[in-house]
Amino acid sequence: MTLLFLVLGTSQLWAQCAMCRGSVESTMGNGRNNVGIGLNTGIMYLFVMPYLIVGVIAYLWYRNSKKAREEQRLVAMRVRQATNH
Repeated sequence: MTLLFLVLGTSQLWAQCAMCRGSVESTMGNGRNNVGIGLNTGIMYLFVMPYLIVGVIAYLWYRNSKKAREEQRLVAMRVRQATNH
């Protein structure tokens, strides 16, 4: 079922790419480059966002694991101090 959906859905994806390319080519032929610049900006936005999201999640994970390690170290130190007395 999923394979059928993917096969049927790909023709629409290619059609949209051709529409974007046609739009950019027609504006370039008229001497305007506004659509091309906007399209490139949109592509860069879509390209960067997943990496930015993964980076933020990795940073938050690192920060929380660092806090947890520090808490474990403090607990272990207190246990050692309690058993030495």
